[in-house]
Amino acid sequence: MEIVVRPLLIKDWTSVSKIYADGIATGIATFETEVPDWKTWNNKFVDSCRIVAIQDKSVVGFAVLSLVSKRYVYRGVAEVTLYVDKDYHGNGIGKILLEELIKQSEEHGFWTLQAGIFSENVASINLHKKCGFRIVGVKEKIGQLHGKWHDNHFLERRSKIIN
Repeated sequence: MEIVVRPLLIKDWTSVSKIYADGIATGIATFETEVPDWKTWNNKFVDSCRIVAIQDKSVVGFAVLSLVSKRYVYRGVAEVTLYVDKDYHGNGIGKILLEELIKQSEEHGFWTLQAGIFSENVASINLHKKCGFRIVGVKEKIGQLHGKWHDNHFLERRSKIIN
């Protein structure tokens, strides 16, 4: 089946929020415990570099960027958020989304992308590594989720295009 990547639109929110909720439910995707409303979610992410993967007219994944800081010096540094519908894992959709997000990030002047990924989320760590991210370190017991401490692998990708 063909995957089409296009900009994320407000009409996609129902599908995006369901995919995000499923990610939350895994317990290894985010420290968040609830899906926010559209306005809160929309305000968290950069206006550009918001994409969805479509298969058979359905949203099957999304990827977005958030600024790591509002300071001018960090204007080209963003954090990756990427989720794929649980029914579509293992089909290469994450790689398609991440490669397109990288391309768009460079078109919008981002020189560094970073990701904090639960150490248990091996598939996501490996995906990021396949797309040029490197492990910078592990943040031990960086946060708690449901009373359990979790380590996060901290990964980054430096653009070879944006200097």
